[in-house]
Order: sequence, then C-alpha cells, then structure tokens
Amino acid sequence: EAQLVESGGGLVQAGGSVRLTCEASGFRFDDYAIAWYRQAPGKEREAIACIIRPDNSYVADSVKGRFTISRDNRKNTVDLQMNSLKPEDTAVYYCAADSGLIYAENMMEETMDFWGKGTLVTVSS
Repeated sequence: EAQLVESGGGLVQAGGSVRLTCEASGFRFDDYAIAWYRQAPGKEREAIACIIRPDNSYVADSVKGRFTISRDNRKNTVDLQMNSLKPEDTAVYYCAADSGLIYAENMMEETMDFWGKGTLVTVSS
C-alpha cells in the first residue's frame, strides 16, 4: 500500500517558522518526484513546491525565498521548511508523488499518483 503521511503542522505566529515532513512508504521512493500543495479555506488547491533531486526542484513564486524543499532518500522523506510565515499561508498542506515527472517545475495536480491526507498549518496574526 502506497502511503504518504504529512506531519509538523500546527498553530504558529506570523513571522515564525514550521518544518513539514512527508514520509513515504509502499513504493519506490527514489523514482518519484515529491510535491507539496496547499489549500487555504475557501480557495483552490495551490502548487507550492516539488523536488526530484536537489538540482531539479521548484518553489512557487508566491513562497519563493521563504519556503525550501528538500528530500532524504535514505529516510524516504521530503521536508518543506517554511519561514517568515504570514496569515495567508494558513492552509492544509498536502504532499503528493509523481512517477513520470521529468522537470520539477512542470508539476501538475492531475498527474500525481499518490496523495497524503494533509496537515493543517494555522498562522496567527
């Protein structure tokens, strides 16, 4: 059973930092791009970041400079480091896996093979 489990969400103050972790199991982790999406209350799901390998990764303009994506194939995990958080970053954050992605910047919600259930990050003002 392929599984992605997000952790690290919670309540944080504006300006603070949170590190989210996506832990994968049940599939060949090294062969998959791992992506982060978020969905804020009342808004559509938004692509945030994707990583295939360190030299093939992507971070959306909306969070570039504040968020960093990394992966550890030894541990089957992908992290999303979120700094300088703003109230508008409040959302459920999801990780997803894609076996066919060649370039991280081409991440597409429709081609993701597996999804986690999400973790809620609430940024207070």
